[in-house]
Parts: sequence; C-alpha cells; structure tokens
Amino acid sequence: MTMPVIERAIDVRFVHRVYFTRKVFDPGNPLLEQVLRHQEPSQRHKALVVLDESLHAAQPSLGRAIERYFSAYPQTLLLAAPPLVIEGGERAKNFYFRVSEIQSQVERHGICRHSYLLAVGGGAVLDVVGLAAATAHRGLRHVRLPTTTLSQDDSGVGIKNGINAFGKKNFIGTFSPPFAVINDFDLLASLSPRDKRAGYVEAIKVALIRDRAFFEAIERDAGALRAFEPTAIERLIYRCAELHIHHIATAGDPFEFGSARPLDFGHWSAHKLEQLSEYELRHGEAVAVGIALDVLYSRAMGYLEAASAERILTLLEQFGFDLFVNELLHVNSQGELLVLEGLEEFREHLGGQLTVTLLRGIGQGFEVHAMSLPRLIDAIHELERRQQRKSRTVVHPCFGGP
Repeated sequence: MTMPVIERAIDVRFVHRVYFTRKVFDPGNPLLEQVLRHQEPSQRHKALVVLDESLHAAQPSLGRAIERYFSAYPQTLLLAAPPLVIEGGERAKNFYFRVSEIQSQVERHGICRHSYLLAVGGGAVLDVVGLAAATAHRGLRHVRLPTTTLSQDDSGVGIKNGINAFGKKNFIGTFSPPFAVINDFDLLASLSPRDKRAGYVEAIKVALIRDRAFFEAIERDAGALRAFEPTAIERLIYRCAELHIHHIATAGDPFEFGSARPLDFGHWSAHKLEQLSEYELRHGEAVAVGIALDVLYSRAMGYLEAASAERILTLLEQFGFDLFVNELLHVNSQGELLVLEGLEEFREHLGGQLTVTLLRGIGQGFEVHAMSLPRLIDAIHELERRQQRKSRTVVHPCFGGP
C-alpha cells in the first residue's frame, strides 16, 4: 500500500556580512549603530554584550568604552546591562554551564528575537556565545566582534559554533550564520606574539587548498608578518576571511550535510592533538602540526612534489611554529598512537565515509577517502627527526616572547 506524502521545498536565504573597521566602540564611528538598526531602522534596539575576560584584562577600559558607545546613541540603542565578562580560551568550551550562564542573562534582561547578543572576544568566546544565541528563543540576532587574528580571519567569520563534550572538540553546536561580523583591527593590539601569529596558520591553510597566489603573497610578506607589521596582518586577515566566506557561500554545502570539510585541511590530527595536550596546545599551533603532517603524507603518496612540501614546511617554521609535538607519540594501552584516533573522530563528526583533504600542489586541494596508517606513522617520525635537527642547529626567533 502506498502511503500519501506531502513534500514542499523550503528555501532560506542568508546574507553573510563581514565588516572591517577601526575603533568600533568610538562614538564617532557609526558602524555598529548602523549594523544594529539595519533590520528595523526606526526602532530602538536592545543589546546584551559578552566580553572575553582576557581581552578585558588586557584592555580594562573596553567595558566602559562599550557603555559610552551605547549611551551616545540613545534614540536607537539600549545596552541591557554592563558587559558580561566570561572566561575565554579553549577550556571555556569544556563546560555547558557557560552557555547556560549567558542564556540566563538573556532571560533576565528580556533579550528577544528582535534584540541582539554581541560577542567581543577570541574564537572560544565566540563559540560559546554563538551557541547560546542560536538556542535561546530558538535563535537570537548575534553579532560577532572577533579580537584575535585567528578569529578575524577564520573561525569568527564562519557560521559554526560549539562546545566540547565527551572528549571531542565541538561535539555540541549549531550552524547559525551571525547577523553580522565586525573585524576591528585595533582590537588586535593587546594580543601576545603567540596569539598574533596563530591566525597565520589558517591563512596558509586556505591558501594551500584554494589560492596559490595568496600563498605566494604570504611568503613575500613573511618578514613583515614576523615583525607583526599591522598592514601586513590586515592584508592577510582580509584575504583569508574573503576566501573562507566565498567557500561557505558558493561551495554548495554551507551546513556540511555531506562528508567533506575542505576548510579543515590539517585539522583531523589538530583537533586530536589539542585534546591530548589538554588544550595547552593552541588551535593555530595544532593546525600547523596537522598541516605539516598532511603535507608530508601527500608527498609520500606521490601527490605533492618534494620541493613544494619543503616550501610549505619552511614557511610554517619561519613564523616560529614547531612542526612536531610530543602528543604525536602518545599511545594507548595497546601501544597504538592516539593521534590516529582523530581520523575516525573526524569521520564520525560528519558521518558517511572518511573524507580528508590533501594537496596535489600549492593551491590545489583534493579529497581522499582512506589513509595509509604506515605512511602516516612514517610522516610523524619524519617530523620528529626534523624537529631534532632544528633544535641542534637553529633557534627560530621567538617574536619577543611566548
């Protein structure tokens, strides 16, 4: 017996806006006010702001600057409460109560679906606040103001958010395009050298799989980027963000219903390494190792020529990244390398078949559905030997501190 069925297509259109500015909380800069009243120009808009604790400590006047900004636009803006300061960093994503804490403030201050929830901070804070925004009232208008190079050129301009659970990175989360993203380059000023260079890795990643000319531009700017020259950093952030947004908008799978995640080149091992280090290893540092591992594997499998592989590894090392970490050699009770469990966790995260992006050349990513474990293990040991040679011969600049 054939059962009746009702079927209709539901088309939903999102407009993804990423703005670039300076001094976003200077009352003389109308950008934020214009963004918040974009949807309903004639109304007064209520907002709740969540501020990264590390940023607040580094720029203690920022909370007051936010309050002054909203006070400067009394006809169109209403700050529901002083900025809510929460812990940042990857550890903040290990506890769901941080999401609940934000949602309780949403309820307390009457933040509705015509109000705004703003997140000002690094990638972890954006993830936590984004999850709270996507689930409170089944979805609030959410504005991201990323404050690290990594979040301004990669995670903060995407449409994903999430927290860690069950020992797995981003196990709980949603796809939820933000109402807007505002990249304020001046908010990068207080970053440590370690955090400033972290975003370089995601730029190298997207250049390797999408844009050879961008990779070559990063090589040309290497000296300026090592010196943290603002104009060079801004060029890198803008082009990296542009490539990420273009992929999300045009590649045909923004919510990852398929099995492929090309923008996660180098990430299958990076996510596992972060977990194995108990998040002492920063995301950018882990991705540098993950890229190096997949570059050597691509070379070993005959996909990538040796000269290109060496060129990629050298650029990563020029920026001060270690391409080997001890977590690569951690084993379970059977003596098996724990990092290799990252392959199955990567597949499981999307379901379907394993899909890993590798390289045929600089700017030429492609996908495989199986990985040779012996070749991966060989690549790990090659990275170990490379690090040992490096430590005996050359100490790379530390960029003025950790």
